[in-house]
Amino acid sequence: MSVLPVSRGGAGDGAAPGAAPAPRRASTRRRIFDAAVVLIAEQGFSATTVDEIADRAGVAKGTVYYNFASKNVLYEELLRDGMDLLAGSLRRAADAAVAAGGTRVDALDAMIRAGLDFIAGSPALMQLYVAELWRTNRTWRATVTSVRGRALTVVESVLHDAVATGELSAELDISLTASALLGMVLVAALDWQSFQPDRSVEDVHAALSRLLQGRVGAGGC
Repeated sequence: MSVLPVSRGGAGDGAAPGAAPAPRRASTRRRIFDAAVVLIAEQGFSATTVDEIADRAGVAKGTVYYNFASKNVLYEELLRDGMDLLAGSLRRAADAAVAAGGTRVDALDAMIRAGLDFIAGSPALMQLYVAELWRTNRTWRATVTSVRGRALTVVESVLHDAVATGELSAELDISLTASALLGMVLVAALDWQSFQPDRSVEDVHAALSRLLQGRVGAGGC
């Protein structure tokens, strides 16, 4: 089973920016991403070699470098593609909730469930992302900041709509609230996966939903 699906080509892969790689190449990139995310999560970035990534992916070392100019580029692309997929999942969940007649708070709740489902399918990726949030001296810090912003923008847009429609107070600190909601999902999901794996996603979602409804929904902000 794939650890991390690949969304598209990107910088450093030899393709035009935003261009989708050919199916065979996309499959190869997927295998490299899957191998890299597991190894780096287990061993750390510095301790993981390109040879190990290639061996685990079942490709030649040259194939890794054909797709990515360096290990740093591979790691940045891994984070970028993964968070793009998360942001897309959140957006689709929010849009579906509103299209079904739900409120913006319902849309936020749908995003919580979508986030839990995504993280359950890619726990190693989220472990790496959360760890990178605390490291300010990495060469790819700008990439981490950028991908964080993409996910937050989706949450912020729903909060802006909720304020505009009067569902939430105009005094709401949208930026901080979006960060808190995304952080809640990330940390709760990783805790669930690491320490409470016997709990169902429905159970975890219900707990976070009650927190959302109590603090952001009616009677909250």
